[in-house]
Amino acid sequence: MTLGISDTIPELKRMLALNPDTCLVLEHNGRVVAGVMGGFDGRRGLVHHLSVAPEFQRCGYGRALMEELETRFRGMNVVKYSLWIEPRNQSVIDFYNHIGYELRDLITFSKTLRQ
Repeated sequence: MTLGISDTIPELKRMLALNPDTCLVLEHNGRVVAGVMGGFDGRRGLVHHLSVAPEFQRCGYGRALMEELETRFRGMNVVKYSLWIEPRNQSVIDFYNHIGYELRDLITFSKTLRQ
């Protein structure tokens, strides 16, 4: 996963304030072992990050978080949601294929407004 300025504590707090019902963590014995940051802009949902601690991968935690996020998106009447994956991250591509996501051939443009 690539982290940048938008992944700093102040930026994460902004994300949580705007999306308190779609940013989720999963705990095991009091320890955060997985989390997903989902956002909804009023039109579409977006999965910003899904992360599972390495020793807890392949235990169903990532799937459970994505299913709960999808349930919450459905409850918000979201029509469609998307996520981005870096092409070099084959294991993550395999994970999303396995849990039923469709790979779409899109080109992403972005513009950095501040650093």
